[in-house]
Amino acid sequence: MRQHRVQHVTVHGHRRAYVRAGSGPALLLLHGLGCTHRTWLPVMDALARRYTVIAPDLLGHGESDKPRADYSVGGFANGMRDLLTVLGIDRATVVGHSFGGGVAMQFAYQFPERTERLVLVGSGGLGPEVSAAIRAITTTGFHQVMGLLTMPGVRHVGSAGLRALSRTGLKGFRDFDEVAEIYESFRDPASRAAIRHVVRAVVDWQGQIVTMADRAYLTDAMPMCVIWGDQDRVIPVSHAARAADLAPKARVEVVPNAGHFPHKDHPERFVKILNDFVRSTSPAAYSRDRWRRLLEEGAPARASLSVVEAPTA
Repeated sequence: MRQHRVQHVTVHGHRRAYVRAGSGPALLLLHGLGCTHRTWLPVMDALARRYTVIAPDLLGHGESDKPRADYSVGGFANGMRDLLTVLGIDRATVVGHSFGGGVAMQFAYQFPERTERLVLVGSGGLGPEVSAAIRAITTTGFHQVMGLLTMPGVRHVGSAGLRALSRTGLKGFRDFDEVAEIYESFRDPASRAAIRHVVRAVVDWQGQIVTMADRAYLTDAMPMCVIWGDQDRVIPVSHAARAADLAPKARVEVVPNAGHFPHKDHPERFVKILNDFVRSTSPAAYSRDRWRRLLEEGAPARASLSVVEAPTA
């Protein structure tokens, strides 16, 4: 797994970091809350053999600026449209993980003419359930408490403990290496503030408040794939079945022995699923008339769709 050169471009006065690799049809990879483009490193080289891969650090994350700005999913979708425009990319298959899945759905909704396919990985926006740790970010004292917990010494012990737990092989701790990375990023007050704004835009004390349920029928005009780890402790795998119910034409794959980051737990399997999906579908052809008809007709009666389990080998 090689490192990729991080590039920067300034859009609307804010510096945005991204990685670009490979050639071919464009693939936009959107990371989750508190993560960076690095979450895609296990699959980036393989994907770059077939695609032009664009993996940004979302505003407020990683090496991108962390201004006091619009951190709504709509704001992020606008930012991704503008980034692609600056990079000379008109259309892309959009792949979103966790919170990035919510951004991907919003991008497809706002800019269907620029979205060829939609791929959701352990995605937000499919139901209210979410881990207590994410809900805790919305609380009043999060910024101050996390400031204490990320002081030198305390942070080093905490990160080492999380990484040690991730190496135990126990299912409940499989994602703790990623949790450690997120925890480390909270040492920066600007990062903490940005993440708090992001979470408060989509989550309250009861769980997720932003959902695709009322607009899922629009995916009828766009190829959609949903990928989930069967041991996801952040957003439950039951949301994969909910996606199948909301978007009956979607391809839904549950990856065995994978947590919230199936692209890291089983990178080869993830790449195979993505390649098969792209190869077996044609890019969405945007039609203003068809889009208008879908909006006029509204959501049809929902039908259930069985979940496909990805092969173990």
